[in-house]
Amino acid sequence: MYLADHTWPELGDALSPGSVALVPLGSTEQHGPHLPLATDHLIAEGLATAAAERSDAFRTPTINVGVSPHHRQFPGTMWVDPPEFRDYVESFTRNLAYHGIDRVVFVNAHGGNVQHLREVGRRLHEDEVAYAVEWMWDESIPDLVDDLFERNGPHAGPKETAMVTHLAPDLVREDRLEDARDGGLPDLADAETTVHGARTFYDAVDNSPNGAFGDPTDVTPEKAERLFEAAADRLVQLAEWIGDRDADELFPEPRIEREEGSR
Repeated sequence: MYLADHTWPELGDALSPGSVALVPLGSTEQHGPHLPLATDHLIAEGLATAAAERSDAFRTPTINVGVSPHHRQFPGTMWVDPPEFRDYVESFTRNLAYHGIDRVVFVNAHGGNVQHLREVGRRLHEDEVAYAVEWMWDESIPDLVDDLFERNGPHAGPKETAMVTHLAPDLVREDRLEDARDGGLPDLADAETTVHGARTFYDAVDNSPNGAFGDPTDVTPEKAERLFEAAADRLVQLAEWIGDRDADELFPEPRIEREEGSR
């Protein structure tokens, strides 16, 4: 169910403690010469929509702009600074809790958001406001991603190209797939990312001139569908698992008191 499609009387009867919300989050940032800036939030919204249709979870509106300053050199990239992003997502989630939704999955499709979403989840958990977890779609099916594609990449590579191929094939510039591979960084082993044990780069352009990593020419519609369905299935399972838990399983354990006779 998409929450925003319903009226408040309809939702007043539906929302209650134990309800699960799927919050899609992504970014609006460069994804090489072959994918749209919308790539990450399209993927997050597509997966959250599919999972909400296959479970009792609610899908919320999508948060389209994330923490992306490391892509800022590429025209069109948008970002918010980490403190503002964390505060916004926390406030957004507290709003859901006010209406009775105390279990949240941050359906994330942008690596730059990960640590910040986990921090927001920790804050909410400590305050016993909501149980909120970050879920990154490709991390839920790592073996399948490795099996499907010979040269993966963390950004604008075959896995993201496959997801957009499945969700919005008209937005994939198929005539630029080879350009993405040849003008980017097709093999991460070739990246000069560390010197004497130190990570020496901050921005994507330092490793990939055109912003693409991996080989997106290795994508087929069949692989794309298989990847999407596998990730959507894992998200449904996660939503159902969270929804089935008793509240005392999700919120913090009480403080441990000193055992009798101990010093």
